[in-house]
Amino acid sequence: MGQPESGVHREAGQPDRSPDLPPDLPPGQRLQRGWPVTHYGPVPKFKPDRWEFRVFGATADGDKRCWNHEEFSALPFSTVLADLHCVTKFSMLGAEWGGVPARTVLELAPPAPHVTHVMVWAEYGYSANMRLADFASDRTIFATHKDGELLTAEHGFPLRLVVPHLYAWKGPKWVRGVEYMAADRRGFWEERGYHNLGDPWTEQRYSYQEEPGDGPEL
Repeated sequence: MGQPESGVHREAGQPDRSPDLPPDLPPGQRLQRGWPVTHYGPVPKFKPDRWEFRVFGATADGDKRCWNHEEFSALPFSTVLADLHCVTKFSMLGAEWGGVPARTVLELAPPAPHVTHVMVWAEYGYSANMRLADFASDRTIFATHKDGELLTAEHGFPLRLVVPHLYAWKGPKWVRGVEYMAADRRGFWEERGYHNLGDPWTEQRYSYQEEPGDGPEL
């Protein structure tokens, strides 16, 4: 789990692609060279002595779990080779993300049996919701590095979530914690017209595209 894959790889819902053909992209996406900076609001200033990562909500033992920056940085480091699909229609392919797998967090701070969703919280109260199964994917990672280099502040240092099989807004920059939830609740962009699920392979971009059961009412 978490080791780089060689050659061709496949995201959830994506058709197999031949190594002899150009890489497939989700519908409506374009191949991006380089990594544009996109975010809402200012870039926060990192203060390591005040930084804390929390897991709270419906935990298995009812208690929250916290790590300071030094403790979180000491957790087992893994890498995953994965694409990044932005809802603004660019896709960056084959990046190596390094950091702490979401499954490691789930193992160290287990959710209660009735948990169905998580809310990922970041600086300034930004949030993104997703199904527990999406968060628990062995390709979901709390990234500190890209292609062997520390993330820059503009790209989410010290910590960003990468959920390769969902649009990139589901993986917030500047993450500070995870809330376990027994029912779904919309996050920041999901409350503002973005699709509650965010699958790029079926172009789940906006809330007006939602089917019954895709999410809570707006």
